[in-house]
Amino acid sequence: MPLALLALAISAFGIGTTEFVMMGLLPNVADDLHTSIPTAGYLVSAYALGVVIGAPLLAALTTRMPRKTVLISLMGLFTVGNALSALAPGFGWLFAGRVLSGLPHGAFFGVGAVVAAGMVEPARRARAVSLMIAGLTVANIVGVPVATLMGQHLGWRATFLAVGVIGLAAIASIALLVPQLPAAPGAGLRGELAAFRSAQVWLALGTTVFGFAAVFAVYSYITPLLTDVAGFGDSSVTLVLALFGVGATIGNLLGGRLADRALRPSLIGGLGAMAIVLALFTVTAHAQWSAALTVVLLGIAAFGAGSPMMVMVMEKARHAPSLASSANQAAFNLANAGGAWLGGLVIAHGFGYTAPAVLGSALALSGLAIAITAGLLERRAPEASRVIAGGAGAPAAQAEHVA
Repeated sequence: MPLALLALAISAFGIGTTEFVMMGLLPNVADDLHTSIPTAGYLVSAYALGVVIGAPLLAALTTRMPRKTVLISLMGLFTVGNALSALAPGFGWLFAGRVLSGLPHGAFFGVGAVVAAGMVEPARRARAVSLMIAGLTVANIVGVPVATLMGQHLGWRATFLAVGVIGLAAIASIALLVPQLPAAPGAGLRGELAAFRSAQVWLALGTTVFGFAAVFAVYSYITPLLTDVAGFGDSSVTLVLALFGVGATIGNLLGGRLADRALRPSLIGGLGAMAIVLALFTVTAHAQWSAALTVVLLGIAAFGAGSPMMVMVMEKARHAPSLASSANQAAFNLANAGGAWLGGLVIAHGFGYTAPAVLGSALALSGLAIAITAGLLERRAPEASRVIAGGAGAPAAQAEHVA
């Protein structure tokens, strides 16, 4: 695999760290800025808001720019956002810093996935995308816990300064390792928007929304489920959540390999596994060992479907994949917000902390139904799906250039 994928993984590591670390720093931030924890919780939503706004907007604005320049510019914006967060004199400035940090998230993963796929031969593109995403999953195992400890002992501002340094390292890595990749021939906003005329693109995005809403319906409330149902102590929850990160890393790498062999079957298999694991969680949650094992299996199933989902969107928008791939990141965050809202709804109606797992299984089955429907429609009107825009003809040469 090209060494340039390491630069993309470093960037994903920094993005994943800053996205999730705020959840562990809420008490510190609330205390320092003299606000309540629920109010400080808006800082988590601020980042998601930036992702949803920035993913299609920045992807649209950069369609004609060379992709290496786009990646460096997006990581520059990410670094500035974290610096603003670290130096924020008050809650309003910190909120703005979080929005600014989130703006490049979706566009970076969207463009980065296209770049990763374009640097290898077509038979290895899903594996290349999974290696980039590995930075995000490793952030949940290493980056978030270390950054949280740093914030608790050195102050939350030190955490965002450290993430800013990671951003600078990512910029340097991209500049040194990623080859010069021009915009796709004929690239432009009109061409990128044309991809959304395809029903297959919308079905792929719908699969992402329902598939990952299933995960977040449960994961958003995993702490009370582990403590109140499984009987874990508060101090043990962090370790169990790290196990989710381990499972996610395994699933991500496995999903990339399987998707290169059979893309749609891998996606369908991942969604089916997710539905089964979530359904079993209602039973396994009542014992510590089985709950911990199920958390690992959930990470494997969820992220085993992640790379196939991303590649499927690029495949169906192959002539103009950047905007569609970035829109898929917005779909992930819509799934995050929607899943968390639906999971909270069933808990609020008194169904208990295992109810989101039942809901999540139903959502995963909905995503599975959409994926199967898309496959059946594709058989009736087959599409040439071998080449991703920007990856035809040159992948091997680009890989040799990077290596």
